[in-house]
Formats: sequence, C-alpha cells, structure tokens
Amino acid sequence: MTTDIRCLDSSHGPNWSAYNGDSVDVLRQFPAGCVDLEVYSPPFSDVFVYSDSERDMGNARNHDEFARHYGYLVDELFRVLRPGRICAVHCKAIPFVQYKHNRRGLYDLPGEIVRVHQAAGFEYHSEICIWKDPVVEMQRTKANGLLHMQLMKDSAKSRQGLADKIVVFRKPGDPDAEEFSPVSHRPENFPVDVWQQWASPVWMDIDQGDTLNRAEARESDDEKHICPLQLDVIERIVTLWSNKGDTVLTPFGGIGSEGVGALRIGRRAIVSELKPAYWRVACNNLTDADSVRQLSMFG
Repeated sequence: MTTDIRCLDSSHGPNWSAYNGDSVDVLRQFPAGCVDLEVYSPPFSDVFVYSDSERDMGNARNHDEFARHYGYLVDELFRVLRPGRICAVHCKAIPFVQYKHNRRGLYDLPGEIVRVHQAAGFEYHSEICIWKDPVVEMQRTKANGLLHMQLMKDSAKSRQGLADKIVVFRKPGDPDAEEFSPVSHRPENFPVDVWQQWASPVWMDIDQGDTLNRAEARESDDEKHICPLQLDVIERIVTLWSNKGDTVLTPFGGIGSEGVGALRIGRRAIVSELKPAYWRVACNNLTDADSVRQLSMFG
C-alpha cells in the first residue's frame, strides 16, 4: 500500500489505505501501474452537491465544466492502472431541468464518460444495465414523465425509468510485457451458470437495498446527497475483473462501499475521499470489513 501521500489526512489498515483529499492530487503521487482494478461512482455532473469545496467535482457549474474537471482525474486513472486491466464506472442518464438548463430531455452522462475515457487512452470495453423499479423512481423524484396522469394527458411526454449503468473500460496492454497480469478463474470456482448470468447485458437481480448505512455520514446541516453503490454490484465487478490479493482503487470513496466490497472477497483497497465526514465513516467501515475479512467462493 502507498502510505507517504500528501493529503488532508490518511488512515491505513492491514489491507487498505484511505486518503482524505482531492483524488486528482492524491493519484498524482501514486506510481504508474500500481492498481489492478478501478471501480467507482463519480458525481453525476452538476446534479448533486456533496461539499462546499471548490475541488469537489459535484460543484461544477454545468456539464461541460464537469467533463473538463473529470478528464484530469481520468488521465491519472489511466496512468496508475495496470495495463490490460479494467476501470468500471457507475453512472446514468440525467434529466435536464427547465429552470436550470433551459431545456428538457436527458443529458447523456454515460456517453460523456465514454468520450472522456477514450480521450485518455482507455478502450470502451462493455456496458452493464442495472434494472431499476420505475415506480420507486416515480415516488422518489416525482418526475412528470413517469406519472400515469401524464400518460393519460399526453403520452409523448411520458418516458421510461432511468436504469443505472456500469460503463466498463480497459487499459490496453501488451500481454507479453512484464507488467501484464491476466485475471484468471477456475471452472470449479466460477461455474458456467454464474457466468451466463453475469454475462447478461442487464442485471435484473440486484438488491437495491444492499448498501452500507449512509445515515451515519450525514452532518447536522447536510443538505447534500449520498447514495452508496450496491455491495452485490461491487462484489460482482471485483470478482469478475480482479484476482485475489489485487488492489482495487476508488477515487470517490464516499463511505467506503467499493473498498468494503473489495475487502470482503479477499482483495486490497485504496480509497480517496474529499469530504472529511464521509472519509471518517469510510475508515470505520473499512476497519470493520478488514476485521471480518473472508475468502470468496470465487477464485
């Protein structure tokens, strides 16, 4: 693990390191090719505000500013990733808001993320759609396009719910190079029926409630947004695209979900998180996960 990183604060366990700081600044201090898998959920452009820091990508004034800021990070993600390995990004399309954007429709955040990663040198590798209940989305967002009465009034303004996506990228690499290390599995540990399920472009069986407790990360005056990625999604990604003992990086650590998912199945975790309140909770969650670390049934 990399420990001599200049940042606001840091904490370390037997199999994890967590850094409180701007992920771009943190990653610039890492050596090239030092991580084996990257998995994270970035800020959804200008939709949510997570902190008051000007370094927070969630404070972008518009989608273009977010893409420029995000591009600096993606350059570092490409550099620190081992050749031939995977970067998996959780995202979704975002509705434009009339009063804010002076237009309606959807902003193609997944497409923007693809363009930024390709510009940095990544290959657009694959994509997973995670089914979401449109009724739950309608109840949570009150989006007019999901209301039944809108269907009755003018269905041309009705739309489908917005699925989550995992957009997957691969860093090119020479398989004969010394630093190249394939991810391999054994049939007895990764049965064909599991692969057939996970190879589906749509994951229909994700438990939306399988997340870390977000309440403990909220501050008394916190109007911000925090929505941890489901642990079963994380563990599938980590199982599929890394070997036991590999190092998994998340540059938007939040409360530590990706790191916890990695530790649970025998990997090591590096987490970077800008907001101190989230970082402290992430450290607690990583400590707990490391203390009860267990081997996965998968190789």
